[in-house]
Amino acid sequence: MTPRALLRLVATTCAAVLLLASCAGGDKSTMAGKVSSADHMTIGVSFDQPGLGLRRLDGSFRGFDVDVAKFIANELGVAEQDITWKEAQPGNRETLLTSGEADMVVSTYSITEKRKQLVDFVGPYFVAGQDLLVRIHENRIDGPKSLVKGLNLCSTAGSTSAAYVKDQFAKDVNLVEYAKFSDCVTALLANNVDAVTTDDVLLAGYAAQNPELLRVVGAPFSKEEYGVGLRRNDPTSKSKVHAALQKMIDTGAWRKSLEANIGSSGYKIPDPPKLAP
Repeated sequence: MTPRALLRLVATTCAAVLLLASCAGGDKSTMAGKVSSADHMTIGVSFDQPGLGLRRLDGSFRGFDVDVAKFIANELGVAEQDITWKEAQPGNRETLLTSGEADMVVSTYSITEKRKQLVDFVGPYFVAGQDLLVRIHENRIDGPKSLVKGLNLCSTAGSTSAAYVKDQFAKDVNLVEYAKFSDCVTALLANNVDAVTTDDVLLAGYAAQNPELLRVVGAPFSKEEYGVGLRRNDPTSKSKVHAALQKMIDTGAWRKSLEANIGSSGYKIPDPPKLAP
């Protein structure tokens, strides 16, 4: 073999090795490639939302959003034990993504035009309606229009729920905001507020925890489309997350998770929504 032929053989072999390494590790410039290469993923979920995202006393996580996150991670090549869970609260979800603290956020994250200026969404993977949670014997409140002056309405800072009620229905109601919805529920049980507002599926979980004390009014008045939050300008990862969500719906895993996590609350399981392209 001539020296020139040998040089060509070495160059070809090196190129093939580099190509195989690249294919094995994925494109690390994308979220999907990075987490696949690292066999690790950091996902933002709620820690205090029964039925959706709840950290249990043993440190494990359970809920529909948690199942969605695990399904997507698995499709990206990351096993459940290789997920780091980070608490996502209504006021910090965009920051978790834009700062790189989380690779993905799955936390009853309503898709809005304002939020789409900061992050990307894949979904909707669930559609809820805003409602009210009240004490079991409350007879003054039967919907948002009954939230009159003198009543205290609780929601979380950074959520769309409280602002929507104030703007559309009850401008005179006194708005009380906490960092977590569980704090609002505690305030409701302690008679410090008169109602809590957020999405009906979330309120159903809290009512199921306290069936003799709390109830959902049952008059939803908005449409909340949940999306998986991702950093912007990463179409490759967005496409892979979309494919994972569609697979979860098509295989029946989507409905099975909802029935396991929400069914006992009496909440009517809806049909899966159509994912946006």
